[in-house]
Amino acid sequence: MSKGHKKTGSAGELTTSGGGETKKARGRAYERELARLQVEIAHLQAWVKASGARIVVIFEGRDAAGKGGLIKRLTERVSPRVFRVEALPAPSDRQKSQIYMQRYIEKLPAAGEIVIFDRSWYNRPGVERVMGFCSEQAALRFLEVIPHLESLLVESGVTLLKYFLTVSEDEQERRFVKRIEDPVRQWKLSPMDLESYRRWWDYTKAYDEMLTLTDTPHAPWWIVDSNDKKAARVNCISHLLASIPYTKIRHEEPKLGKRQKQPDDYVADPVARNVVPAVF
Repeated sequence: MSKGHKKTGSAGELTTSGGGETKKARGRAYERELARLQVEIAHLQAWVKASGARIVVIFEGRDAAGKGGLIKRLTERVSPRVFRVEALPAPSDRQKSQIYMQRYIEKLPAAGEIVIFDRSWYNRPGVERVMGFCSEQAALRFLEVIPHLESLLVESGVTLLKYFLTVSEDEQERRFVKRIEDPVRQWKLSPMDLESYRRWWDYTKAYDEMLTLTDTPHAPWWIVDSNDKKAARVNCISHLLASIPYTKIRHEEPKLGKRQKQPDDYVADPVARNVVPAVF
């Protein structure tokens, strides 16, 4: 299913280091590389704003494959006005009566925006198909039509990147068990996640067909091995940056100037205020 591509930066070092590397040293290498990449993401953001580029990034994949963590690292140091994350809930009754793609199309970027779909229109041949939320005919029709729609998006000037995160059966189970046992992670485990665990091979067949029929020259799928979350984050972000021909925009350093002096007639407000207790 995967396509080969060059590793960029020191991401390759992170994934191919020798067995003698300690966990702590590897963690430091990961943090250094992530910090470097986040600087580049800031440069990408400035270029997108200046150029009026429109970029769509789709993240699909197995439950517990690490989509949320990857998106968090991608967006945690940038403006939500430029990087917009869309994780659409189940459709309302009104949306169910609309054309399937309607609620996704209205979320597409305007000039100067990057829209990240945490799951996307590919819900139809994935979750909806496997769980019986749509008919088999509707799923097959989607797989037939969506390459043409994506072609129109690309022809209109939208940059479209599609990533599919994979994880092994054993690793997915380990992550689910961790969610069950950890109170701060339990919210991540939904009934749909549990069903995806039980129906591993139903999802495998659905995803295999989806990737085969919608992997096109104008909108290819890029497979991300996410058994190692940290390596997956560095590898995927590195690839994303390498896939967009951004340039560094010169930053004019602002000058603070002088702060005004306190007026001679200023008197502090004597009204008592509710102050948060200093417990730390």
